[in-house]
Amino acid sequence: MKNTIKVERAKKNWTQEDLAAKIGISRQSINSIETGKFIPSTLLTLKMAKVFGVNVESIFQLEEQD
Repeated sequence: MKNTIKVERAKKNWTQEDLAAKIGISRQSINSIETGKFIPSTLLTLKMAKVFGVNVESIFQLEEQD
């Protein structure tokens, strides 16, 4: 699964630490999600979409092999 978290953060001028604080996880977790090493739970994806003010599908997209 690919994601646009880094792009969404840049639009808001947020660091990984800023986003992590807003959704209650560690900066390292944000990094792992951004790099595709960790697939977030439904709860985390919904929290991210809410803080960015977008829908989940605009942040996370399935790839063909998914």
